[in-house]
Amino acid sequence: MSVDEAAEPAAATRFVLVGTSHAGNVGAAARALKVMGFADLVLVAPRHAGVLQEEQARARASGALDVLERARVVGTLAEALDGVTWAAATAMTPRDFGPPALAPRACFEALAPAARAGGERVAFVFGAERTGLTNDDVYRCHACLSIPTAPDYGSLNLAQAVQLIAYDWRQALGGFDVVPRTRAAAPADLVAVQGALAHWEEALVAIGFLDPAAPKKLRPRLNQLLNRARLTDEEVHILRGIARAVTAGRARR
Repeated sequence: MSVDEAAEPAAATRFVLVGTSHAGNVGAAARALKVMGFADLVLVAPRHAGVLQEEQARARASGALDVLERARVVGTLAEALDGVTWAAATAMTPRDFGPPALAPRACFEALAPAARAGGERVAFVFGAERTGLTNDDVYRCHACLSIPTAPDYGSLNLAQAVQLIAYDWRQALGGFDVVPRTRAAAPADLVAVQGALAHWEEALVAIGFLDPAAPKKLRPRLNQLLNRARLTDEEVHILRGIARAVTAGRARR
């Protein structure tokens, strides 16, 4: 799926940070959103009113300043969820009388079709670093997401939790293609490969590894080896350069 095809449900996805106290986490969360193609970030009553302008937030955003600069600060969770049709709290401990506790991937598999069809405007709600979400915050939501962790240690940094949820939600929406950073080089033609093989034969004779009077099956075996390697022109030049150096070194001795 292309970025354009995945853009519509991404625009209808909001990430809400409640009572955040560390500017670095806000910046890192903005970066986590951008790398997964999301941009709607809302802060509810952060500990520091000017957190979006703090240097640490901007430094940790690292290329996602546009997300940080568009982020909004509101006073209540109700304001942050304005326009949202489905919300999920993130909490390690299920609440009595609260929404069902679900693993993200199982939840997203069921939710994604409606989001892709434009029928849901989704929000993910994260609590403060030290205290998490209050019961009232969790009760407002349709589900309580619990990221599976090692049983003896389940403490996740806020920005890490945002990244994990953003990644799993992006995958549920269809994900992004992996784009090769470099184009694969075309294989060398057979004439070039045979030239490299002949050059190597000369080097092997020069060092006494190959007896031209009794070559046995070395040449066809080397030939198959080079064919399997699917050498590029550059690799052929490297092999011939090595053979040339071996032959020259032997001649000097």
